[in-house]
Amino acid sequence: MKPDIHPDYHEITVIMTDGSTFKTRSCMGKEGDTLRLDIDPKSHPAWTGQQRVIDTGGQIAKFNKKFAGIGARKKG
Repeated sequence: MKPDIHPDYHEITVIMTDGSTFKTRSCMGKEGDTLRLDIDPKSHPAWTGQQRVIDTGGQIAKFNKKFAGIGARKKG
């Protein structure tokens, strides 16, 4: 192996969405850093099997307003 080309591989703490923690080794950050997850296997619908609709920033309302008249026939 070539010397001095590999990143520093050290231990970090990972915090899951429910607050549980575990230690793993990573190239992220520095020794002892913390990685807080926004989505993990305990909360993501792909693993939990529960689907939910999240209307972030009113995207569904914006869509409905934009396309409200499509499909409606006008008399006349």
